[in-house]
This record gives sequence, C-alpha cells and structure tokens, in this order.
Amino acid sequence: MTHAPHHDAQWLDLMYNNRARVPEHGRHFERWARDSAAFRARQPDGVDLAYGAGAGETLDVFRPAEPDCEPAPVLVFIHGGYWRALDKSDHSFIAEAFTAEGAVVVVPNYALCPAVTIPHITLQMAHALAWTWHHIGEWGGDRRRITVAGHSAGGQLAAMMMTCLWPQLGADLPADLVRNGLSISGLHDLEPLRHTPSLQPALRLTPGQVRQASPAGLPAPRVRGRRGQLCSVAGGDESEAFWAQNALIQQAWGRRVVPVAENLPGLNHFSILDALVTPGHRLNQLTLDLLN
Repeated sequence: MTHAPHHDAQWLDLMYNNRARVPEHGRHFERWARDSAAFRARQPDGVDLAYGAGAGETLDVFRPAEPDCEPAPVLVFIHGGYWRALDKSDHSFIAEAFTAEGAVVVVPNYALCPAVTIPHITLQMAHALAWTWHHIGEWGGDRRRITVAGHSAGGQLAAMMMTCLWPQLGADLPADLVRNGLSISGLHDLEPLRHTPSLQPALRLTPGQVRQASPAGLPAPRVRGRRGQLCSVAGGDESEAFWAQNALIQQAWGRRVVPVAENLPGLNHFSILDALVTPGHRLNQLTLDLLN
C-alpha cells in the first residue's frame, strides 16, 4: 500500500492536531451540541435505540420532516473525534439538514479509545449498519438505499463499511448492504497516526491494527452502476496530511470507485460540517446526489 506521508513526531502533531490548528474549534462544538439538542427534542422517539449490548452501542433514528408514501433513502452518519472523543448527541444537527430533504437519518455511537481498539469500533459500526438494514423499514427507510457518511475518524469508518463482507457478518445480509459512501476529512491510512505523539497514547495502534483498519490498504469495493462508489472530500484549509489522506483513497481504489476526491476551498476540519448542512453548498449537494 502507498502510505500517506509521515515525517518526524513534531511534523505529525502539526499536521494531525486539528484542535490546535483551529483555535475556535470550541465554538463549533458548542453550536453543534446546542442545535443537536434542540432537534432531538423535536424527534425524541428514535433516540438511544440499542443496536447491541456493548458499551456505546446505541443509535438515533430521525424520520423525514415530510414523510412520503414511498420508503425514504437512508443516511447513516458516523461522527468523528479521533475514535477517542465526541458523541452522537453532538451530531444530531446533521440529521436535521437531511430529514428536511426527505431522508431517514441514523446517527450511531461507538465505544471510545483507549477502552477499545479501532478494529473493535469498526466492527461496532458494521453491527450498527446491520441493525439499520434489519429495522430501518420501521422508520420509513428503504434498506436498499443506505448511504454511509462519516467525518474524520468517521470517514475511516464509513470507508471501512464499503469494504465489509456483509454475508460473513450475517447470513441474511446482502453483499451490497451499503449503497455508497462519503468520507469527509477521512483518515484512510492509519500508519502516520501510530507515530503521532498527541494521538498514539489513546489509540495504541499496532502494525496489525493499521493493516486491518486502513481502508486504503484493503481491496476496493465492487462497483455496480453507481452502487459501491465512495466520494471523498477534505477542507481546503486543512493540513497537507489531510489532503494526502483524501487523495490516497482515490489512488488506492481508483477513480471508478472513488470518482470524487476534492479539497473544498475555505473550509477547515470543523467548518466542513457546516458546509455539509448548508443548502446549495457543493458538499451538501454531493450528499443529496448520493442519497438520490
């Protein structure tokens, strides 16, 4: 596998410490939490549903603002936080933007490092997707049209869901359970993070875990028509390491599987989620195109 570039420890922290790069990150977190709480209060019936019995294995389901008689497309959004921080409750605001466009939105939680490993979290997300396939019809969703998206660590997890061998997880699961995917500021090669001083104490990555959980090192999904495609974006104001991670997944899987690998101008690692929910923005429209 061609790896994302990594250099010395100081350079890696400069590249991957997003909170240090964006001093106003706290304002983003506060707004996300405030807007998310307000939206959950309007749709409380789908909050904190169990998709498993383990730590962190709950999810939220949000119905379309104006339900249709036809089953709705499904967006599963996986939050970021370097696998060690944040929560689904910080990201309900994402659901508001897409339920307004007629989608059912699922926002899963997962256990956090260092209590668990990244491969463990990846398996948790597979179980959350399997739950979605089994149950989303009860919420008006079309299980044949599941798009998985994720931000940062969630981008890695979304890409990993594209590679999952679903029938091995459950004999009744279809091979193409995930229709397509979106990685936003995603981490597609974990090897540099194994050498990043601000991250490795919590992540505790081993070489074997890097091989197991780096999407760019795994076989590309099989494309059937537009099914099986992953779009990848990063912010134009993010570090060159995130640009490299963004480009790497297209290099690894090819343009047929990853038709979009763009750095979107004027966006940092946190404001890119504001763009995701802004009608008319390139990232918002790209997500709607994947859903529809």
